[in-house]
Amino acid sequence: MIVIPCPLCGQRAQSEFSYGSDAGVKRSETPADADDQAWIGYLYLRHNPKGGHKELWQHIHGCRRWLRVSCDVVSHEVAGCVEVSP
Repeated sequence: MIVIPCPLCGQRAQSEFSYGSDAGVKRSETPADADDQAWIGYLYLRHNPKGGHKELWQHIHGCRRWLRVSCDVVSHEVAGCVEVSP
């Protein structure tokens, strides 16, 4: 079981959260001016590195806040968690 340290609710099981996305993906500064290749890259193309990674999760069975979770994708150890500003 993976335990995520919610800054508002404390230590909680992963089952209380819903995965949002990779926290490292950046949207275009001007979406209206982005071409098809830029949108394809933003929506579908992802790197899959081993080691440390940042992900967005929503605490759906708790405070309902969005969190940026730092974890290791090999060992599944959670290194930290911060609330994402709205």
